Amino acid sequence: MSSKNTLRITEIFHSLQGESKTVGIPTVFVRLTGCPLRCQYCDTAYAFDGGELMELDAIKAVLDEYACDYVTVTGGEPLAQPNCLQLMELLCDAGYKVSLETSGAMPIEQVDKRVSIVMDLKTPASKEADKNRYENIPFLKPSDQVKFVICDENDYLWSKAKLDQYDLGAKVNEVLFSPSFEEIGPAQLAEWILRDKLKIRMQMQLHKQIWGSVAGV
Repeated sequence: MSSKNTLRITEIFHSLQGESKTVGIPTVFVRLTGCPLRCQYCDTAYAFDGGELMELDAIKAVLDEYACDYVTVTGGEPLAQPNCLQLMELLCDAGYKVSLETSGAMPIEQVDKRVSIVMDLKTPASKEADKNRYENIPFLKPSDQVKFVICDENDYLWSKAKLDQYDLGAKVNEVLFSPSFEEIGPAQLAEWILRDKLKIRMQMQLHKQIWGSVAGV
């Protein structure tokens, strides 16, 4: 049984950040267990259940051993566990540069303002677009990022429309368009972005370029 000081953790590991504005920087990842979504391209289904209950102080002690400045809290969907908020506050207080990878399906307004949020908006081909919580958009900070994982041309057009509808370029410093691994060629996505003169960042998943088709970070 969990308590207010525990989280269910799938894994803690040291790697290079594969996405977002800190891509390429050595980072320790804390992967929380559980997710209410079932995106068709998910590469971390092993985090849907299982895991190990850990005290927040024990999690921090593991992180301290890596002597790494950057920590990414991910999942699954990390915000599905309410104590995730306490963990991020604890890590920020300890001086870590903390980022949060979230599906956009859970409220973000209580996330510590020192945390850099990378929030997805799920596209139609993900099969989970109905889970998007658009109420989160007003709570985004300039230091946050919004990410679209794009599987096909319809996803691209949908994402471009959301970019305009919610004026995302004025909400955050960067909007990310990422090709779904093995579903769309990166050159095709790049051509569409250049054709339409979008003011966004196209990103590839660095960890998959290095290590191939392995679980994402």
